[in-house]
Amino acid sequence: MNIGILVASLLSIIIIIEIFRYLIKTSRKDRDKKKFTRKEFPSEWRSILKEHVVYYNELPKEKQDNFEQRVLHFLDNIKITPIETEIEDLDRLLVGCSAIIPIFGYPNWEYPNLKEVIILESDLNDTVFVKEFGEGHVLGMVGEGRLKNRMLLSKGALREGFRNDNDKKNVGIHEFVHLIDMADGSTDGIPEILLQKSYTLPWIKLMHKETQKILEKESDINPYGATNEKEFLTVTSEYFFERPNLLKKKHPELYKKLELIFNQDMAKQEKDYQRNKKKTEINRNDPCPCGSGKKYKNCCGTENN
Repeated sequence: MNIGILVASLLSIIIIIEIFRYLIKTSRKDRDKKKFTRKEFPSEWRSILKEHVVYYNELPKEKQDNFEQRVLHFLDNIKITPIETEIEDLDRLLVGCSAIIPIFGYPNWEYPNLKEVIILESDLNDTVFVKEFGEGHVLGMVGEGRLKNRMLLSKGALREGFRNDNDKKNVGIHEFVHLIDMADGSTDGIPEILLQKSYTLPWIKLMHKETQKILEKESDINPYGATNEKEFLTVTSEYFFERPNLLKKKHPELYKKLELIFNQDMAKQEKDYQRNKKKTEINRNDPCPCGSGKKYKNCCGTENN
């Protein structure tokens, strides 16, 4: 066969394959757009968010509606199953918020590796999923095998993560960041699904540098983050979303990298909220405008009690 004809044939095949891929991708996007329909957000649910979710309160008003819709979409598509416990709207909403907070900077991103969230009363140690864990309290878990496409969460720990917004810990966000990390096929602390390739090597180097500081007790990052790279990502992500300005002050390079990963400037969002809040009436469950990271009722608000 003439080489020119062979090359032309191969090019034609490649073009046909690429067109086919494009059509599949486009149809999938269209299907997802049809599935994502706007719904009325219950007013009582909005009251729950205002009462319990600092992140929601800090969002500009024009973004709160979008956050509500994404939470609704998540709850419509992911099954939430209680085991030997009872759950309320509060628990469902906190699961939804835990899922949307780390991906809110990516309007079209969802969790391809999750179908069900299982809620238990307290720790998970007595379940068949974590019998091999002999020590400590397991409060959340995702993985393969029996846990493929499933997440386990302690109801008590889930609520505590949002009740105490000053401790740099949030088990819900922690486990959903694990899912983000796993979405590229490997759980290695490198969320390639979000992180641009040019930032991958600097992120790895920074993880190792900061981990060494943790081991040498020269860091205020949760020591659990030094366990391995995947836990470093989740622990620092909790810090990023709970105490962004403190993280930016103490670990500016780390803050900048997490800002790139999540496509959210949490420190600016927090500061803007505090600045605007000083001009309006302060709700007792809002973040204190002094910047302590505590709720107003547990900080400066105590002076008025």
